[in-house]
Amino acid sequence: MPHAEMAALLRAVLDEVCAEISLSDTATRERVFAKLNDLARSGQCSVDDLRRAGRDALTRAPTMWP
Repeated sequence: MPHAEMAALLRAVLDEVCAEISLSDTATRERVFAKLNDLARSGQCSVDDLRRAGRDALTRAPTMWP
């Protein structure tokens, strides 16, 4: 998938997943985007996989340990 198309897909999924998150909550939005970006870079970039990963990033609290 070309870079511009992937960027648009990631943005759309981010906006969908974070629809109820305030735009000022940049830490949460960045965490979700990082998860989406990691998944897209791994080659697993179906819309359903991205949505699932984004929702997972919202529900799991960040920790210092992997």
